[in-house]
Amino acid sequence: MKKYFPSITKTALVLVYLVIIAGAVVRMSGSGMGCPDWPKCFGYYIPPTNISELTWTPNREFEKGQVIIRGEKLLVAQEDFKSGETFEDNHWQAYTKHDYATFNPTHTWVEYINRLFGALAGLACLVMAIFSFFYWKENKKVTLLSWLVVFLMGFQAWLGATVVYSVLNPVKITVHMVVALLIVSVILYILHLVKPKITAQKFDKVFDSVLIISLILTLTQIILGTQVRQYVDEQVKIVGYDGMNQILVNPIIGFYFHRTFSFVVLAINVILITRNRKLQLGFKKINWVLWLLAIEILSGISMYWYDFPFGSQTLHLVIASLLFGTQFYLILESKTTEKQIV
Repeated sequence: MKKYFPSITKTALVLVYLVIIAGAVVRMSGSGMGCPDWPKCFGYYIPPTNISELTWTPNREFEKGQVIIRGEKLLVAQEDFKSGETFEDNHWQAYTKHDYATFNPTHTWVEYINRLFGALAGLACLVMAIFSFFYWKENKKVTLLSWLVVFLMGFQAWLGATVVYSVLNPVKITVHMVVALLIVSVILYILHLVKPKITAQKFDKVFDSVLIISLILTLTQIILGTQVRQYVDEQVKIVGYDGMNQILVNPIIGFYFHRTFSFVVLAINVILITRNRKLQLGFKKINWVLWLLAIEILSGISMYWYDFPFGSQTLHLVIASLLFGTQFYLILESKTTEKQIV
């Protein structure tokens, strides 16, 4: 059964990245509050498609926990009942987590699909953790880290709920993203632990140190990017999607840091690529970094000069997370070559 573990772990990693992609689509489409409650969506396991499903009507069966919108407020059914000819307050209680009471079917289903991907990723991580017991005698770290991933996925789900309850608080959104990258890192480390350690790569202390600096810079870029993204969201609420050309007329200072840091990240990685080739260190994935950086910078330029083309924000975030994962795995490879020398 142990032979299936790497494949299961890779599946879990792919699904976690799909959650990141789905989350990016949620941000791009403004669907973060598409489901105002959690874990259900307007009190349903399968969300509504029409406002009529969230509207009180006479002689209708309501189930406990079902949500309706009435008077620009969310109301929750306190028990199963059938409505009479007139609305009766005693069957309902106000939703107290927040006061957001808007229904947009597209936003609702985009957010719902995001949650489905999250559930699938969580299930895959649980299966990975169960199969990791076959490594217990050989390498207990694999099992312990696998169950750490399960814990982090649960923590991430709770964070997702707090993001909704806070009506998309920017700090909580940033923490949500950082935890997603932490989950990616742990899964990559698990994959590295179960991978055969035969390698033709060579260790170089300078290369190793610059790799770590590069990873820190990328993480900083991602955090700055989430703050810029929050600013963009707030501006869209003011000027609308027809005024996208006005979004970055007077941006926050974080935007300038974010833009400048992109050139620093590029320079650092050019140094890494050059040193890898010059010393023939054998780290092939550093070439992936170059391509990912090129796409990342081009998508950033397109957002600035062409007023946020459709999909550019999603692409920008997803490439950043792939870049982070690739750099982290390169560090793992570098550390392995160092141990072989010792």
